[in-house]
Amino acid sequence: MKRISVCIPCYNEEENVEKIYLLVKNELEKLEKYDYEIIFEDNCSKDNTRQVLRKIAEENKRVRLIFNTKNFGAMKNSGYIMFQATGDAIIGMPCDLQTPVDLIPRYIELWEQGNQVVLGQIMQSHESHIMFHIRTLYYKIISWCSDNKELMHVTGCGLFDRRAIKLIESLNEPEPNFRYLITELGLKVVLIPYEQQKRQAGKSSYNFKRYFNQALHTLISTSRVPLQFATMAGIILSIISFIMGMIYLIYKIIYWDFFEIGMAPVLIGVFFWGAFQLFFIGILGQYIGEILTRVTKRPLVVEEERINFPDNLDSKEKVDEDGK
Repeated sequence: MKRISVCIPCYNEEENVEKIYLLVKNELEKLEKYDYEIIFEDNCSKDNTRQVLRKIAEENKRVRLIFNTKNFGAMKNSGYIMFQATGDAIIGMPCDLQTPVDLIPRYIELWEQGNQVVLGQIMQSHESHIMFHIRTLYYKIISWCSDNKELMHVTGCGLFDRRAIKLIESLNEPEPNFRYLITELGLKVVLIPYEQQKRQAGKSSYNFKRYFNQALHTLISTSRVPLQFATMAGIILSIISFIMGMIYLIYKIIYWDFFEIGMAPVLIGVFFWGAFQLFFIGILGQYIGEILTRVTKRPLVVEEERINFPDNLDSKEKVDEDGK
């Protein structure tokens, strides 16, 4: 019997974890020819998320829990939980209930047709229209900069064949970004359009700083265009500066006693070149930081506790895992 794993990373979602558990369980129990497991990974929540999860895990042994020692960030948390799944098909599902749970049967149907990856694509959103258009612009920028095809309005939520997950895991990415890796690796992917719902409860932990950092990390890790742009801009501005310098020199030689350069061009040149150099030193710093992150090879997360995984169950529960 094939197994379906549903992975739900969470952080401060005490009002949502039980709701999404019941919805996911209901969908999976309709699929009678499949075994299933539901994995929650808590990224060191500050509310009562863990207490709610413990209660759920006591009632259903198919619910597995991972508790992290600290908040390692959404991308690391989302990647690590997928690598811990044991299913033939592994579904990533956000805990905020903005992605419809009833997409699960459709994911599995398309997976059974031979697709390695089945992802949801947001066609319309109940969130802020301004935010939606900002994201659209962001996807277009990444698409223009990246050598690989960009999947517009795809958050990475969907189904991955176990072989695809193992391939991604073997890359040892410091922050595995599934939605970009699948196009880079050439995995067969199909998209399911859906309407993103408004968050029902709680507040997203993502703010402008986190969005900006993620966008910058994605740009640096998927593209060399900023470096190429810096090189081309440096060449062009060097040529322009050389031409301007020659013009000033010729004017000075011809009108030696009358031509005064003055401080304005000097100050403008100093500030312009200073800003130009600092900007591209910052870009170089981002790439060096990416190299450092990859070289140090630290773990994605550090576990504090795991519950209901096979190595935590006694022998009787290992033999008969009936979910009661």
